[in-house]
Amino acid sequence: MASEAEDVPSQMEESDPDAVLSPPPDVQPEPGINGTPVRWYDADRTESYTRIAPFQEGRDTSVEFFYKPITLTALGFGLAALSYVAMTQDVLEEGRDKRRVGAYAAVVSFLMFSMIQFRDGPFIRPHPAFWRAILGINLLYELALVFLLFQDLNSARGMMTLLDPSLNRPLPEKSYAENCELNPHNVWDAIDIFCLAHALGWFGKAMILRDYWFCWILSIAFEFAEYSLQHQLANFAECWWDHWILDVLVCNWLGTYLGMKTCQYLEVKPYEWRGLRQTRGLRSKARRVLSQFSPHDWTAFKWEGTTSFLHYLIVVLLLAVFLAAELNPFYLKSLLWMEPDHPIVILRLAGVFLCALPAVRELYQYINNPKKAKRMGQHVWLLLATILTELLVITKWSKGQFTEPLPMYIRWAWTIGGILLVLYPAIRFGVPSVRRYVKNQKQKRKGKGRGKGKGKKAQ
Repeated sequence: MASEAEDVPSQMEESDPDAVLSPPPDVQPEPGINGTPVRWYDADRTESYTRIAPFQEGRDTSVEFFYKPITLTALGFGLAALSYVAMTQDVLEEGRDKRRVGAYAAVVSFLMFSMIQFRDGPFIRPHPAFWRAILGINLLYELALVFLLFQDLNSARGMMTLLDPSLNRPLPEKSYAENCELNPHNVWDAIDIFCLAHALGWFGKAMILRDYWFCWILSIAFEFAEYSLQHQLANFAECWWDHWILDVLVCNWLGTYLGMKTCQYLEVKPYEWRGLRQTRGLRSKARRVLSQFSPHDWTAFKWEGTTSFLHYLIVVLLLAVFLAAELNPFYLKSLLWMEPDHPIVILRLAGVFLCALPAVRELYQYINNPKKAKRMGQHVWLLLATILTELLVITKWSKGQFTEPLPMYIRWAWTIGGILLVLYPAIRFGVPSVRRYVKNQKQKRKGKGRGKGKGKKAQ
């Protein structure tokens, strides 16, 4: 049989001489990757229909177990918990308790879906599912804002009592510009828990923006915004030394300095991606567990806002959105009659911080690596929509609430600032572009003139 099989190709070559020149048949590829079968939980999350590769091209293989999908298991446990609480009478009484817990259960169910089904963002520590849940929280907050946008202010204040019965009560606005003499006693009285909040806030902004200049520009711009809006909100009125010494030079600078030092440490920190099984010793294993809550790697931001008009425009818009995000909670708490230390206000600030971390990272990649990021990321898109929706809500509810007109000197100040923002790119980018255009036109005319001269000589 073997000899007959060997004679078949020789007979074909003798009968058909072109068979030798014909290419060999295509070899069918082996299943899987290099012959290794692909398991169902090794599926790639690349979305071919949008031509967008995921931010992380691979999982954190050091903790492989926690990156295996458990969608059906999560569904089973979730339904079991829901059915137990909803159908068991000795857990909660029917009526008011069940209505309240039902709303919480709907939120938890949505967040569970977000953790399982949303797209991954730019971060994989402590786990991509955590940042998917952050995206889900942002979406819930945006939907709540859209709902409140269609309500009048009195109705919105009444609805807030569903979250906290102590709300819907007018609060006096506190002014910080009553005694502005610069002495140790007044300075000591001005130091309170909000100084620590200032420092922590600017620590977070430094971690988000990762740029000294951005933080300084935002810090000064916010103080100017307080000067501009103190005719509407009394707590924006502060002493001059409270604005520029206590806030800018002490609290804001300290938070920015510590935040940038942390960024520099994370930038040069040696990262190890060994798994928990590869580490030996209880101390090493504990260190490996704690490192799961630190960044997997770190990207230093170089915004380069003066290199092109597009970069300049995006940087200005980014700073404007950050400034709006800083001012919005002051107006919302004033309109909804909430104390500055109310848990809802604190949760809003913490939520925006967590949402801004991946959002700014996505925006940076969208600007500096357009080949990989074909469109704006989901985190930055949703956070931008949230900030703008807050502005719409504030604009609608502010009608009839702030009756004092904008002072004329404030109008002139912001008009001059707007002119400078437009004048700088016109000089920096517009004038060189016009010069290049005029130079190119002159060269084209000279080339046409030389061509006509050569034609006349030929005739």
